[in-house]
Amino acid sequence: MKITIKRTEDQLALVRAMGSNNREEAFEAQAAVAELLGPVVTEVINNAVTVGNLFTTLTYQADDNPSLPLDLFHDITEEDYINVYSQQVAGGLPYSQVFPAHNELKFSTYTLDSALAFDRKYAKKARVDVVSKTFTRMAQEVMLKQERTAFNVLATALVKGNSTGAAGGHLIGSASASTMVLDDFNRLITKSKRINSSWASGTPVGGSKVGVTDLLASPEMVEKLRGMAYNPINTAGANGTTPTGAASGLAAPETLREQLYSGAGLPSFYGINIIEVLEMGIGQRFNKIFGAVVASEGATVIGGGNSGTFALADDEVVIGVDRSRDVLLRPVVLDEGSTGELNVLVDDQFSVRQNKIGYYGKVEEGRVCIDDRALCGIVV
Repeated sequence: MKITIKRTEDQLALVRAMGSNNREEAFEAQAAVAELLGPVVTEVINNAVTVGNLFTTLTYQADDNPSLPLDLFHDITEEDYINVYSQQVAGGLPYSQVFPAHNELKFSTYTLDSALAFDRKYAKKARVDVVSKTFTRMAQEVMLKQERTAFNVLATALVKGNSTGAAGGHLIGSASASTMVLDDFNRLITKSKRINSSWASGTPVGGSKVGVTDLLASPEMVEKLRGMAYNPINTAGANGTTPTGAASGLAAPETLREQLYSGAGLPSFYGINIIEVLEMGIGQRFNKIFGAVVASEGATVIGGGNSGTFALADDEVVIGVDRSRDVLLRPVVLDEGSTGELNVLVDDQFSVRQNKIGYYGKVEEGRVCIDDRALCGIVV
């Protein structure tokens, strides 16, 4: 991700004016740059492939009383109650509320911000690269905060989700510890079908759906998927018993192996989009957040290999998301006169003697999951 300012005469003159000794002229130039690059920073954040962008954006005006009519997102003939997960403060633990499907949901928003400054001498020398790096860093800091708050809601909804009442809730354990094979994918699809039942715990109108469109996985788990090109994939012999010995292993069909070989990036598998997330995996940030949610909720999550309970030292989670349903929502408050979700302003805390030019960016948003049936996962 990179924001670049073109070196045209107009742009260079505008950057030089930011460093002017005339305070009014300098402030006007700084405000013009903020107005110019604010929407660009917003566009960069919204188009980045991150966990935060799994959420659908809903916009509200400042000083509004934001709410969500749940009957527009659910079948109004449903008679059951649904769990809604909402985060009240940035970095806080999301909590769940129980609502009837026809009720109106009230939720809170919070502010994510970033403040950066650079020396005035760079503006006087028309160093557009320094100005570009400043706004790039602002976008990165906001995205980092958005990712953490978004994953908090995802992890909490997944851990507490238990639509079927079965042991383990929406999570299953891999058949073998530290290994994800085709059988685990198959069982995940079955789990998602059970989760996506009708309100009467029967077959939905139109038939059952797959329920998983995207899979969030660590690089190590994507490596296991690529390994299906040359590793055996069968879990049962001809008579239904567990195969034993190296000779009993059955390789994947040639067409599947060819797809895995040719698609090194592995954008999709079994019709499911694969999103490789570096923050996932043993010892990584998102895995630690998931473990903290499991501990704080006192949940019983089975570990990899279908044995024991989830342990940070040995287990990692792979999350399946159904993006065909608008259940992951991101309400955003738009300030009056703002041209984008991220409001970029000139930071006026610096005096002339400090020789600094600063910018302040903020976005007021929230994270809501209105139906945990869109989430399932595998603990490996």
